[in-house]
Amino acid sequence: MKRNFSALVCVVVLFGPSFAAARELPAVEPEKVGLSSERLQRIGEVFQQEIDQGRLPGAVVLVARKGEVAYFESFGFRDAASQAPMANDAIFRIYSMTKPLVSVAAMILMEEARLQLADPVVKFLPEFKDMQVSVPKTDAFGKVSYGLVAAERPITVQDLLRHTAGLAYGEITGNAVVKEAYAEAGLFKPDLSYEARDVAPAEEVTALAKAPLVHQPATVWEYSLAVDLLGRVVEAASGMRLGDFLEQRLFEPLGMVDTGFTVPEADLARLAEPLAIDPATGGPNLLIDVAAPPANDSGGAGAVSTASDYALFVQMLANGGQLDGARILSPTTIRLMASDHLGDRIAAPVTPGELLLGTPGYTFGLGFAVREGNGIAAVPGSAGEFMWAGYAGTYFWVDPQESLIGVLMTQAPGPSRAYYRRHIKQLVYQAIVE
Repeated sequence: MKRNFSALVCVVVLFGPSFAAARELPAVEPEKVGLSSERLQRIGEVFQQEIDQGRLPGAVVLVARKGEVAYFESFGFRDAASQAPMANDAIFRIYSMTKPLVSVAAMILMEEARLQLADPVVKFLPEFKDMQVSVPKTDAFGKVSYGLVAAERPITVQDLLRHTAGLAYGEITGNAVVKEAYAEAGLFKPDLSYEARDVAPAEEVTALAKAPLVHQPATVWEYSLAVDLLGRVVEAASGMRLGDFLEQRLFEPLGMVDTGFTVPEADLARLAEPLAIDPATGGPNLLIDVAAPPANDSGGAGAVSTASDYALFVQMLANGGQLDGARILSPTTIRLMASDHLGDRIAAPVTPGELLLGTPGYTFGLGFAVREGNGIAAVPGSAGEFMWAGYAGTYFWVDPQESLIGVLMTQAPGPSRAYYRRHIKQLVYQAIVE
C-alpha cells in the first residue's frame, strides 16, 4: 500500500502503490531471546478479557528482543460493529506516533547540514518573525484576562522537536485566546480531536504564526502542534512534500509498505475501527477520515501504519539508526534524540510520562519521552528507554538495556489508553527471564 503525494504544491496528486519490497523482522522462539512463552501468553489472556467485557475493540501486540520477533498476536475485532476479526496486518490511525517519523526526517536533514537544531524557524518560514506571547492575568475577583508581550527569543528547530516552542494544542491548552485562534484557523475542532489535516500547508503556517504563543520559547514543555510545524520546516528545507520525503528517505529504505497519510481504497478493508461509543465516557469515538488525501501531511497526528511496519521503524531506532543495511541515521544522532533535552531550565508542569502513562519518571528528548532512571516511574523499564504513543491508543517503546522493543496497536481513543499502555509494559517485562 502506498499513498503519498506530489511535491510541495497546493494541488494534491495521489501516487499509486509503491514497488518497494515489504520487509518483516525475523521471528524466533521466545526462549531463544530470554523470554518465557508461558508468561507471554498472559498478554492475550488479559487483552481478550478486556475485549470480552466490551472495553476494547481489538488489539495487535508485537514484541521483539535482540532484533527478532518473539511475540506477534492479534485479538478481538478489527471492526466490532461488523464483527470483522482483528488481523496482524490491520491498519491503524497512529496519530501522535507520526511525530517520531517526522522527528527522524528532521534529523536526516540535520545530518545533511540542510538545517541545524539551533536554527530559528523563521529561517525556513519567514512568517514566524516577531512572535508574541499571550500572558494571562487574574484580577482580584478571579477574572482572567490576556495581554500580549514580545517573544524574548526566536523559536528554534530544537524547540519544535522537544515541544518547547510555546505552541499548544487547542484540545489541551487552558489559554482561551490561543484556543480561539486555533479554532478560527481550523487547527482545533471541538467535535473532532487532533484533526488539522484539512488546512493547506501555507494556511497552517500563517495561522500558527498569527496566533500568539502560550509560553516564551524554551521555557516550558507543553505538548503541542510543534511537530505539525516541524513538518512544514522539513518541506521547506528539503523542497519536498512531507509524505514524499518520508516515503523516499524512511519508508522505502525500511520496507514500510503500509505507512503513509491515507489508506487506498483497496486497503480500506484492513482499517481498524474504534468502538462506536467509548465505554468509559459514554461519548462517541470519532477518528480522522484516512480514506481521502489530506490537504496537508500532518506531522503531528496524520499517519497510518501497521504493527509490523512500525516495528521496522522502531527496530531501526533500537539498532542505532540502521536496519538490514539501510542506514537512516548515525548512532550518535539516535543517542542525541534519546537524551534529556529539558534539563532544569525548562519547566514541565505536566511531565511527558504523566501525559503518556499517567506516571512521572520521564523527561523529553527530540521526538520521544525518555526514561530518567530505573525507578520513579510506576511501570517496569530501564533508564534510557524511549517511547511515544498516539491518541487512538497506539504505543511503542525501545529499551536499549534490555535489547527490547514493543508495539501496541489498537483504536481506543478514550481515557483508558494510558491504562493499556501500562498494562502492556507490565505484561512484557514480566516475561523476561534472562
